[in-house]
Amino acid sequence: MSIDRKAVDHVARLARLDLSEVELDVMLTELQEILGHAEQIQALDLDGVEPMSHSVPMVNSMRPDEVKLSLTQEEALANAPEVEDHRFKVPRIMEDEG
Repeated sequence: MSIDRKAVDHVARLARLDLSEVELDVMLTELQEILGHAEQIQALDLDGVEPMSHSVPMVNSMRPDEVKLSLTQEEALANAPEVEDHRFKVPRIMEDEG
């Protein structure tokens, strides 16, 4: 599979990237290299190779679920910069719609 400058420009515009002519050329070269590597992988003979989701065996290493003592609400809130109605108060990060 090959990619041309027009396709790179199209994808850049879809991603709302304002690339200069030089950046388009660099991106084209990099994408062509990536696609070349993908073609090499596609050309491999993988008959008899089992598909896998991870390169190493996955083992569940969770600890047993045991009830343990934890902080009281007062202890948890003791070092909070701001508390409101017995809860952590955090700064607003989103604007009200309207």
